[in-house]
Amino acid sequence: MTSLLRWTIRVHKWLALIVGIQIILWVTGGVVMSVIPIETVRGEHNIAEVIPVELDTENLLSVDEAVDAASPSSGLSEARLQHWHGQAVWNVIARNETSQLVDAMTGELLTPISRERAIELALADYAGEPEIASVEYFEEPTWEYRRTGPAWRISFADGEGTRVYVSPESGLVTAHRNDAWRLYDFFWMLHIMDYQERENFNNPLVITAALFALVTVLAGLVLLVIRMQRLLRMALAQRSISRD
Repeated sequence: MTSLLRWTIRVHKWLALIVGIQIILWVTGGVVMSVIPIETVRGEHNIAEVIPVELDTENLLSVDEAVDAASPSSGLSEARLQHWHGQAVWNVIARNETSQLVDAMTGELLTPISRERAIELALADYAGEPEIASVEYFEEPTWEYRRTGPAWRISFADGEGTRVYVSPESGLVTAHRNDAWRLYDFFWMLHIMDYQERENFNNPLVITAALFALVTVLAGLVLLVIRMQRLLRMALAQRSISRD
């Protein structure tokens, strides 16, 4: 056995032991993420259709009046006139990316929203009439929410584990979660090897594992070529003997 063959076998064997499990997880994750429709993961089938509404811009507060009512502490980034929960509002966004809603007719500050209003927004967002299982408030983002700032979480007893997150600061539905999303997210975490944030596809761990997997495959190809050469030489030798 040549020195090259011995080292190739060693490299292939030990690297296969190290990265073999991760390769299986990559393949399994790819199968799971291919089988589950992304629309199901996003819960799009349970999101109510948004009907466009034209805003009546007469007798509305000016943008300056809306900004004065909101008084963003970090300074103004932008202000948007939009339709919200059956009424016209100014969405005043500060430089630190926090936002406040101001009633465009009365100048009343509508945010942060209450528990009852969060439930109304979640029900309006959901297609159908599901039963509410629980309502929770989080000051800090959960592993599932992954957005900045606090949030209301309204869980529905729809058999799919649907959870709708509503931002108390902006009064907007900011995330949809369900059992399909959680399964998908678990295998996504294993796939990209980011076990905390579950967002960084370029982390050092996955890059190192990918390089090891590449070397393992290349070593396997070298072994295959060497094996085929040996079989070819044996076949030629047997043919030569049979002719003699």
